[in-house]
Amino acid sequence: MHSTAISLIELGAIFFGLGMLGRLAWRIGVSPIPLYLLGGLAFGTGGLLPVTGLGEFTSIAGEIGVILLLLLLGLEYSAAELVTGLRRSWMAGVVDLVLNAAPGAVAGLLLGWGPLGAFVMGGVTYISSSGIIAKVLGDLGRLGNRETPVVLSVLVFEDLAMAVYLPILTALLAGVGLMGGLSAVGIALLAVTVVLVVALRFGRYVSALVDNPDPEVFLLRVLGAALLVAGIASQLQVSAAVGAFLLGIAISGSTAENATRMLEPLRDLFAAIFFVVFGLNTDPRLIPPVLGVAAVLAVVTTLTKVATGWWAAGRQGIARMGRLRAGAALVARGEFSIVIAGLAVASGAVEEGLAPLATAYVLLMAILGPVAARVAEPMARKAMAVLRPQQAT
Repeated sequence: MHSTAISLIELGAIFFGLGMLGRLAWRIGVSPIPLYLLGGLAFGTGGLLPVTGLGEFTSIAGEIGVILLLLLLGLEYSAAELVTGLRRSWMAGVVDLVLNAAPGAVAGLLLGWGPLGAFVMGGVTYISSSGIIAKVLGDLGRLGNRETPVVLSVLVFEDLAMAVYLPILTALLAGVGLMGGLSAVGIALLAVTVVLVVALRFGRYVSALVDNPDPEVFLLRVLGAALLVAGIASQLQVSAAVGAFLLGIAISGSTAENATRMLEPLRDLFAAIFFVVFGLNTDPRLIPPVLGVAAVLAVVTTLTKVATGWWAAGRQGIARMGRLRAGAALVARGEFSIVIAGLAVASGAVEEGLAPLATAYVLLMAILGPVAARVAEPMARKAMAVLRPQQAT
């Protein structure tokens, strides 16, 4: 059979399979991310039925998926909201960073992966999944709850932390050394500062540059601008994903709303491919040896995220159940943990065990996060109901 025909058949099978997995995830009420990862594991190296003819396409498509994920995340926030959120949540954000990056960093050191492996694993365990959390809060009808702004403020801090972390990670993976790393940090901070200033003062001009009443022209402008900015950012070693995130921040108002609506289907498609590609590049035979470590990390970082949300909500005077809901909502990890691990694995600068550990960890946390958000409050109320009669006697 002709190679083009084989590639089309394999690609069609992947797309159709993703649709089936997405439908299954919707039916059972979980994020599709772990199912996409499992699908990639099944059809990748060492899987049940490896596919071989899609390497170049899936690599580019996966990169576009990361760019669209970060672009739409940036579109969710205006520069003013980011600045306000940072002022309100910086202390909670620092607590979140310390509590949740430390377990991953310690695991990387104990596994003998050195400072670079520890730095990567710290990022994997630190960052919550904004996509999963937003969906869970919407599904549970909690977007109007008093604790929800606390959760969103912590997520905003994490997103800004990623704008600094990813350039540092890119520089370290490239082996540019201390001076190169400091240069990357300086460029990242300068880029974030410039974009925030431009977005605050001239955001309407950026929006006008990509806006157009014709949907086709508008889509081409937004997508083209995102890829251009991402490419330039990548050339400056600031990370393509961060460039897309900063562009999203600069676009505001009705333009951002229209861009989000039009780009969401593309984001979902290419992001699904990204998760599958990560699974394709991970040998499932390497997961069982690290499953115990992943489970320990899952338990520890679930507790640290709950503690983060509890403490942050408590500072705002929120009652105990609201604090518990805030902590449980932050548990989920997903797309950005895989983005971090994907960058590290693609560089070839980290141990081969990192990819299967990150995969197993995200599989556990992407499932555990939504479950924790749903059951934490009912379980706490049942426990309190049981304890009250005992205390009365």
